[in-house]
Amino acid sequence: MSYKRVGLLALLAATLLAFAEPAAAQSVADSTTEAAIWNLNIQLLAVAIPITVLVEGILIYTVWKFRKNESPLPTQENRRLEITWTIATAIILLFVGVASYQVLANPYVTASSQQQIDTNQDPVEVKVYAQKYSWEFEYVGENVTSTNTLVVPEDRVVKFNITSRDWLHSFHVPGLGLKQDAFPGKWNEIQTRPTNTGTYQLYCAEYCGVGHSGMLGTVEVKSQDAYQNWLDEQQG
Repeated sequence: MSYKRVGLLALLAATLLAFAEPAAAQSVADSTTEAAIWNLNIQLLAVAIPITVLVEGILIYTVWKFRKNESPLPTQENRRLEITWTIATAIILLFVGVASYQVLANPYVTASSQQQIDTNQDPVEVKVYAQKYSWEFEYVGENVTSTNTLVVPEDRVVKFNITSRDWLHSFHVPGLGLKQDAFPGKWNEIQTRPTNTGTYQLYCAEYCGVGHSGMLGTVEVKSQDAYQNWLDEQQG
C-alpha cells in the first residue's frame, strides 16, 4: 500500500472519530462542562492517534526494509513531499487551535465568561467559601447555608461564586469537570448545568496546610423537585 493511501485512510479515520466520539461523550457526561472538555480531548485524540500510527508504521517499515543496508545513501530531495507535510501540519495545528478556542470560549468552561446562556429558568446561584479546612455554601436568595455538602438541581444552570476566607484554596469537582481557585478578597465565577443525578467528590486541589488532605466535601445533584424539597427542609 502506498504512503498516499495510508495517509488518506488515516485522515478518514480521524474525521470519523472527530464526529462520532464527541456525541458518545456527550451522552455519558454528568455536566455540560465535563462534556465540553471530554469532547475536546476526544477530538484531539482522533487526530493524534492516526498520525501516530502512520508515523510509527513508516518508521518500522523503513527500519525493517533497510536493516541490512550497510552503506546507506542520503535520500534525494522531494519538494512535493516537503510541501505536503508542511501544509498537513498547518491544517492540523489550525484544527487544534480552532477546537481549543471553541472550548475555552464556552461559558460552561471559562471562568467569569461574559457570554449569556439561554435558559428558561433563572440560574441557581451559590456562594462558595473555602477556609481551613472545610467548605461553606450559601444559596443566594434562599436563606440557606450548608457545610461540606453542596446540593444542586439537575438540568439547570448553576453559578458558583468562589472565594476564600484565609488563603489560597481550589474548588475541584472532577466528576462534573469543575475547577476554580479560591483567593481571599476576590470572587471567581464558574457555571455548569448538571445532566445526571448523583453524588460527586469535592476536594481542595491546592495545598493549603496540614489539613489539606482532609478538606473534602460532596456535591449532590438532585432532581428539581427533590432539590426544592431539600431547600424547604433547610428553611424549615
